[in-house]
Amino acid sequence: QVRVVESGGGLVQAGESLTLSCAVSRSISQFNAAGWYRQPPAKQRELVATISAVGTTNYADSVKGRFTISRDDAWNTVYLRMNSLKPDDTAVYYCTLGTFIGTQYYPNSSWGQGTQVTVSA
Repeated sequence: QVRVVESGGGLVQAGESLTLSCAVSRSISQFNAAGWYRQPPAKQRELVATISAVGTTNYADSVKGRFTISRDDAWNTVYLRMNSLKPDDTAVYYCTLGTFIGTQYYPNSSWGQGTQVTVSA
């Protein structure tokens, strides 16, 4: 099964930026989509961004205009650039590989350990 390792999280102040990376254990070109989820403290995991094989992106309303998802198939890596971070962005961030059925994204890789992002006010 495909394994992912997330990195790049940390403690930042509101307004600052971070770039998360997701290293994938095999070629990501065989997957038609990738996505980043996050799980804030004491809350459910939520999907924040997806990217298709042809580069079409979608974002949760809460991050639209601030976050950018990208993929580098040559390096089997998926990225999440996060600008203008807010305290509400504090969460553990996870990446997945998956597929779209219609407009719905379904992850089908194993979950990594995630990377913690903490944004102070």
